[in-house]
Amino acid sequence: MKTNEKIIQFGTGNFLRGFADCFTDSLIKQGLFDGSTVIVSPTNSKTVEKLNAQSGKYGLLVRGIKDGKEVNEYTEISCISRAVNPYADFDGFISLALLPEVRFIISNTTEAGIRFDSACKFEDAPAASFPGKLTQLLYKRFSAGLGGVVVFACELIDNNGDELKKCVLHYADMWQLGEAFKNWIEKENRFCNTLVDRIVTGFPAAEAEQIFEKTGHRDCLLDTAEPYHLWVIEGDFENELPLKKGGVNVIWTNNCAPYKKMKVRILNGSHTLMCFPSLLCGMETVGESLKDGLMNEFLQRCLFGYILPMLGETEENRSFADAVLERFKNPFIRHEWRSISLNSVSKFTARVLPTVNDLKERTGSVPAPFALSLACLIKYYREYEPSDAPDAVNFIGNEPLFTVLKNSGLWGEDISYLSGNVSECLTRIERDGIREAIRWSLS
Repeated sequence: MKTNEKIIQFGTGNFLRGFADCFTDSLIKQGLFDGSTVIVSPTNSKTVEKLNAQSGKYGLLVRGIKDGKEVNEYTEISCISRAVNPYADFDGFISLALLPEVRFIISNTTEAGIRFDSACKFEDAPAASFPGKLTQLLYKRFSAGLGGVVVFACELIDNNGDELKKCVLHYADMWQLGEAFKNWIEKENRFCNTLVDRIVTGFPAAEAEQIFEKTGHRDCLLDTAEPYHLWVIEGDFENELPLKKGGVNVIWTNNCAPYKKMKVRILNGSHTLMCFPSLLCGMETVGESLKDGLMNEFLQRCLFGYILPMLGETEENRSFADAVLERFKNPFIRHEWRSISLNSVSKFTARVLPTVNDLKERTGSVPAPFALSLACLIKYYREYEPSDAPDAVNFIGNEPLFTVLKNSGLWGEDISYLSGNVSECLTRIERDGIREAIRWSLS
């Protein structure tokens, strides 16, 4: 068994194994970090047994486009010392608190993982919620007189570290763990907000046997990921965990918000803008759209003609936008528009409308490609079978366009000022066909 366990990781899933564990493994192999990672399953997961059966080792295949060149690299990840299931071995889990060398806790327990569950009791073995388990662990460490830790919360929610800390302090109050413990949480521990970005596609079932033949062994934990990655962390612990020195695309900062805005508007906004025009053109995947000259021009115009100027054409934003284009072209990822289209009303609201509002405020008009994208969404919701809340689908399908756009419950605000633009786009789609309507929007 590997010793010197300095990182406790809550999460056994593909993402962290293709993200944080990949980085830790690289630091160890470069001689920049002398610790290992012990993994805790936040649920009663069988992955713990698989990890322990393979002595914490698994293969990671990184594939895609980087700097214009195809990347296809295989690495054996060996930074994991062991895995613990709190539901099968609560004593083993809670004893992790007594490891004096532990310095970092990393978590990814899905968006629903950071939540306060009032049904959890301190005596539960373990508490059902992830914050409850973390509170149990930290209280044990506090009671033993040990130092605090640095927590990197990687769940995809706003202010993830702050929200996790709130839950821990809430449990401390409900469980009456005392002011001294709460003071220790506040003064000796650091809960860092983070932003994570990497597509980790998991076990490559269709190709697994071929890969096993090449590696010479079977690996039920084989993972796959794209080359691009970004880890934005509020704080600076480079001296203890030299991610930047080790070649990781990490940004130590005092504010994640600008980077989230960059990701949401450029990456997510581009996806949302392209989604329904692509679907109406009969395209199934992002890669297919990028190979289509018209849709590629549509993306370039939206991204570099409108989104980037509104966001700010800094070197950082431009570099991220260039990387997004390479990521969209990744031949190893089949990213289906149908899956991207899930809950698109809320996605359009969060990812695209802020850019639309900026354009309206600064230029006095709304570019035709943005109006066309919204028109395509509405047409798709009215004529096909979208995956969204039934109330939203029914309302869009049965109400006049002006009423649909005026509904602030749908869009977060009254966007009826777009009704003229969207109506013209719908007319052109019906009269001339979707591809001609797209060409018109770019003219």
